[in-house]
Amino acid sequence: MKKTIVAMMVLLLLASSTAFAQQKPIKLVFTSVSVPTDAHTQAMYVFEEEVERLSGGQIQVDVYDSGKLFTQQAEQDAIRKGTVDMVYSSASWLAEFVPYLSMFGAAYTFQSYDQMTKTFNGPIGKRMFDDVAKKTGVRPLCAFYLGTRQLNLIAKVGPVTKPEQMKGVKLRVPQSPTWIAMGKALGANPTPMAFNELYMGLKTGAVDGQDNPLPTDKNAKFYEVTKYIVLTNHLVDSVWPSINEKKWQSLTKQQQEWVLQAIEKARQVCDKTNLDNEKEILDFFRQQGLVVIENPDRDAFAAYAKNFYLTEGKDISKDWDLTLYDEIQKLK
Repeated sequence: MKKTIVAMMVLLLLASSTAFAQQKPIKLVFTSVSVPTDAHTQAMYVFEEEVERLSGGQIQVDVYDSGKLFTQQAEQDAIRKGTVDMVYSSASWLAEFVPYLSMFGAAYTFQSYDQMTKTFNGPIGKRMFDDVAKKTGVRPLCAFYLGTRQLNLIAKVGPVTKPEQMKGVKLRVPQSPTWIAMGKALGANPTPMAFNELYMGLKTGAVDGQDNPLPTDKNAKFYEVTKYIVLTNHLVDSVWPSINEKKWQSLTKQQQEWVLQAIEKARQVCDKTNLDNEKEILDFFRQQGLVVIENPDRDAFAAYAKNFYLTEGKDISKDWDLTLYDEIQKLK
């Protein structure tokens, strides 16, 4: 009898210690170089609050923004090594390991926000992110909207609605093969120039135009030295909240579901913030006297870009998954 009682007590103690271990909170460290005013920085704190609420404190998140822990390059290395749990990654950062991702940094792979989010945040994105996790040890969880790059041109260029009208236009681009290729894919004469020289370049006519998301155009005051905003939507930019794959696999199915639910809420906040900002900024540009061309022939621009990448720009597109590319073009 005594042996039975002792055995029962041991079992109870083991059960209690197991329950205690299960109740110990899981810590996720989420780091970014983005600044507090960025929508995707604010989304990190939405994620933190929501996942802690859903899990009843089982999952706790430490958020570090503004590069407090790592530089941008260092945080990409850290998540692969598992020295940090979560970072923002993107196609451009992961293409070194998964080459076909480079097509998401090309002109007109996406032509709208809807097309981008349907791709990354739907069945296609799930397949891609599973592939990325297997090849890199980093699992993207979804895609947040960062903004869309548009053409911004000086007065002498005139209103542009088709790629043929970009012939001879000196379009400022960063000094890199991918960016130079994008300039050509838009029908322009790409002209490399440092960003800090761009305002004077536009003012003096050293370049005829530039492309950036609309908030950047406002912050850099390009509206003072340009006349046209052409809503080409030629690069719909995104950032991917990502988790170390080993950390992800260490979570239970229920914990993974909490993380995904919280990330989805954060995505909705980030996307709405950036979409609303872009709408408001158009009114600002009109008030400054700029002409906003809202409906250029985007289909013509997209066809021109695709032809360029498959011919003159084939060094850029040689690693693309063209079957996947064509599948994406069916999503509008």
